[in-house]
Amino acid sequence: MSYLAPTLEAFFTERLLNQRRASPRTVAAYRDAWRLLLGFAHQRTGKPPARLDLADLDTELISAFLTHLEDDRGNSVRTRNARLAAIRSLFRFAALRHPEHAGLIQRVLAIPTKRHEREDVYFLTAEEIDALLTAPDRASWVGRRDHALLALAAQTGLRVSELTGLTRGDLHLGAGAHLRCTGKGRKQRATPLTRQTVAVLHIWLREQPDNPADPLFPSRRGGRLSTDAIEWLVAKHATTAAQQCPSLRTKNVTPHTLRHSCAMQLLDSGVDITVVALWLGHETIQSTQPYLHADLALKERALARTAPPNTKPGRYHPPDQLLAFLESL
Repeated sequence: MSYLAPTLEAFFTERLLNQRRASPRTVAAYRDAWRLLLGFAHQRTGKPPARLDLADLDTELISAFLTHLEDDRGNSVRTRNARLAAIRSLFRFAALRHPEHAGLIQRVLAIPTKRHEREDVYFLTAEEIDALLTAPDRASWVGRRDHALLALAAQTGLRVSELTGLTRGDLHLGAGAHLRCTGKGRKQRATPLTRQTVAVLHIWLREQPDNPADPLFPSRRGGRLSTDAIEWLVAKHATTAAQQCPSLRTKNVTPHTLRHSCAMQLLDSGVDITVVALWLGHETIQSTQPYLHADLALKERALARTAPPNTKPGRYHPPDQLLAFLESL
């Protein structure tokens, strides 16, 4: 027998933390995937997770687990594929430690990812962004914090995880004002700031301690805002802004919507897609291309620059009266 527990523990401690130096978010995502799978396997086999054997996780059980994610838990195809990626990573590690299960491991690794349709990119217009920025009540400390956070997010297009990790030391408001952050894959990048954003942040920093290590946008208790907290405050202010801007009622406004909006404004201003990819911290421009498909105005400008084909509109006329009768039926 090859108990799963020692292999799983070695996978997290040796492979993820020591060899790959995976980020805390990656470790947490893999952890959640395996907690769900072990709970599902316990229900199917009756064995406690610590007594599960590697052979218990065959393709039949894992395929049933993936179906369970979609049908019972209501997860999207993207989430299903992400869970499968975590499972595959463990089995690739197990192939080196348990060659006796080579056949089982290869069958699990052969489980395909599921194809899915690309969702439309939702973004806000300039008028909708203005309405969102005026929603926070700046007579309160929380309102001033939220206003500064929303202004920065809309202008820089930072991911919500990047917003939560910002400190005072990441902000440089002198000549060549910019913001430094660490994004996916531990890639660091600097994003320039507009005069308006700099002015908003100058006012906000007057209320903040001078310690460079302090969060740029703290909670009431002084700690970092969580991802859920930022998502909640964005949704709250979007609901308030919808009273003045009715078009917001039809949109699901999230922190990622602000990221999309930043990208669309850059494209609409004529910025090259490769520069937009660098601005957003995308590793390749393939991640940025969906924005090109979402901007109808961009396509209309491209259409205006093309020459129409040299043809005349016409209408089909049947060559015979009998054929005309049949066509009319």
